[in-house]
Amino acid sequence: MKAARVFEFGGNLQIDDVPEPTPGDGEVVVAIEASGLCHTDIHACHGDWPIKPRLPLIPGHEGVGHVAAVGKGVTRLHEGDRVAVPWLGWACGFCEYCVNGWETLCLAQRNTGYGIDGCFAEKVLASADYVGLVPDGVNAFDAAPLTCAGVTTYKAVKVAGVRPSDLVAIIGVGGLGHMAVQYAHIAGATVVAVDVREDKLQLARDLGAAYVVNSTIHDPVEEIQRLGGADAAIILAATPDAARQGFDSLKRGGRLVFVGLPRQNEVPIPIFETVLNAKTVTGSIVGTRLDLAETFELHASNLTRVVRETRKLEQVNESFEDVLAGSVPARIVFDMAA
Repeated sequence: MKAARVFEFGGNLQIDDVPEPTPGDGEVVVAIEASGLCHTDIHACHGDWPIKPRLPLIPGHEGVGHVAAVGKGVTRLHEGDRVAVPWLGWACGFCEYCVNGWETLCLAQRNTGYGIDGCFAEKVLASADYVGLVPDGVNAFDAAPLTCAGVTTYKAVKVAGVRPSDLVAIIGVGGLGHMAVQYAHIAGATVVAVDVREDKLQLARDLGAAYVVNSTIHDPVEEIQRLGGADAAIILAATPDAARQGFDSLKRGGRLVFVGLPRQNEVPIPIFETVLNAKTVTGSIVGTRLDLAETFELHASNLTRVVRETRKLEQVNESFEDVLAGSVPARIVFDMAA
């Protein structure tokens, strides 16, 4: 079968012919129809983060397709079911995090396209318990970005405790940010979107943002404070500067939520201002299986829109370059049948 693999950090991915997987106990093989490109895939292939994947690796954790084969002991799924293969590929199910509704914090978890081979392939091996069912009527090329960009920002809006009376700053409008704008808007918040590109700010307006700030022209901190300060700021741009802008734009008692993971792993947060203004700083990582199901439900109810473009897997290396250059409106999805 066809797959894109990386053999050295920072090197180009190679399109190879690799053996098809066979399901073991509790596993399924998913024939991939659509596979989204996440910035995390680029970080994985470049070895940007402290914990690095083993190489060679097939990246990708936004895979959507149908179950092609079922292993022993699998009763929840059957051949032909439409499923999504997410970042959380497996968790133990028994630790304090798993039983407390935070399976995404499980210390034993395995992550698709990072710790195990992922979805930039015609078929992928997955744990039957951790794939998500895709509702009828949800297009596969929409479902793919929802499997990470959607559920990650949906969870971040939850973690931020967004309420209808809130002013919420979404900093970074792209594959994740354009979804975050919608989820905050659905929650009833007034949204202010911050980015460096006018086309992305116009997209944010189209998706429900009441205010936009081009940070190359205006100081987002001044603009947001002029609006009264943000009750919550969700940081999706992968730069320390964006994180600090979000912190400084908060009102007293405001909540800063880190989502984007910059290669530069630190941001200066002043203790005095944090304490005196009772600000909260927290992180939000993807979402649980329940969060993913809710994300799909919202889309099936026509409450969200996925902005995407479709490409062939053979365009993976130039797609990486386009994402890094910020020239992609929102999400790239690979058509595995093309």
